[in-house]
Amino acid sequence: MFDREVYVRRRERLREILEKGVALFLGNDEAPMNYPANPYRFRQDSNFLYFFGLDEPGLAGVIDLEEEGSDILFGDDLEVEDIIWMGYLPPLREKAEKVGVKRTLPSAKLSDYLREALSRGRRVHFLHPYRGEHLLKLAYLLGIRPEAVKHWASTDLIKAVVELRSFKGPEEIQQMEVAANMTAEMHLRAMRNARAGMYERELAGEIEGLAISLGGYISFPVILTVHGEILHNHYHGNMLREGQLLLVDAGAESPMHYAGDMTRTFPVSARFTTKQREIYEVVLEAQKRAIEEIKPGVYYREVHLLAAKTMVRGLKDLGLMKGDVEEAVAAGAHALFFPHGLGHMIGLDVHDMEGLGEDYVGYDETVKRSEQFGLAYLRLAKKLQEGFTITVEPGIYFIPPLIDKWRAEGKHREFINYQKLEEYLDFGGIRIEDSVVVTEDGCRILGKPVPKDPDQVEAMRG
Repeated sequence: MFDREVYVRRRERLREILEKGVALFLGNDEAPMNYPANPYRFRQDSNFLYFFGLDEPGLAGVIDLEEEGSDILFGDDLEVEDIIWMGYLPPLREKAEKVGVKRTLPSAKLSDYLREALSRGRRVHFLHPYRGEHLLKLAYLLGIRPEAVKHWASTDLIKAVVELRSFKGPEEIQQMEVAANMTAEMHLRAMRNARAGMYERELAGEIEGLAISLGGYISFPVILTVHGEILHNHYHGNMLREGQLLLVDAGAESPMHYAGDMTRTFPVSARFTTKQREIYEVVLEAQKRAIEEIKPGVYYREVHLLAAKTMVRGLKDLGLMKGDVEEAVAAGAHALFFPHGLGHMIGLDVHDMEGLGEDYVGYDETVKRSEQFGLAYLRLAKKLQEGFTITVEPGIYFIPPLIDKWRAEGKHREFINYQKLEEYLDFGGIRIEDSVVVTEDGCRILGKPVPKDPDQVEAMRG
């Protein structure tokens, strides 16, 4: 964990923003895989980690927003029977001291504390629950119906947490570098070891194991597929064959749970085919142009649109699109090839704070979500600021069902050359992604470099 003063300062900043009431943060509990004593790998709630730092199940934290230094940790010390199976852990009091919390109470006292606060007319702020057991626990603790819990989640607390977590401090950037470097090692391993005749699952298992061997874990389920046109393809049962493209979208989570996220696409063979290289260079140019544009004060939606226009120009040069570039992007014709957003925030979550509501994280009062296909999926659109950490991940995909649908509807015929598209129906997809931190006058790519120039990719593959 970080130095205790980091957590104390974060909780004090929350008091400065909210001022009234009580803020409740439920830590995660263990989730049984198939029976109670066989749980999934434990992952602490990211908001609890941010404010209280303790990475173990069965805890809850309360911040009294009206009284400085009145934070409380609720939890239970292990009994001897637990220690036999789990080993010795320091008492909660000692762990609380490490994160600057002076008061601890047993878990059973949480209900009494909250109901006493409510009886005095104090507001209990809590975040949207994303786990079913948290929804039921909040219903019990606060005396409200389960179906009403999300309605009573505190918008004020959500906005305050987003405001704080959006800006990464130096200690967080250091952890983001750790995660990015671990992620780079995963991708370098995949690029070096992929070969025709092996199955996707062999390579996926190898890089997942590498993340664990480096002291962390995967930050999201690995996407490693020869069918890159399926954006979130977690199937790993295909055999790699000469002439195919392999898309690898994978990230490691640092020991302190900060996320890495990177995508590379490379040929299973030693070299790209001519057609593959042409599309690859269009995507790479779009990513380069987007990264060059990132700096404080720029709206990320404008960076997304710049990437889209860059790709439309490239696709026009290849005969796949036609007409005016600006008009094509304004109409959304590019979304046939690029149906997702350019990127998202990244931090303690790979899609940082998405559990709080994407519109709170990526949008604000000055920029609202579009309803246009493709642009509607942009997770981050608002003005960038120094200290934001974000991903930049343009892609071009040839999705046969989507192509068939648009062609049957005659959609955007003035911009799309459907006849030329016939040559690309079995192409797949290409995505290139890096994570960056927004600096005072631009941005910086996180982590050690992984080849993405096509000549460098081929050199490694060769």
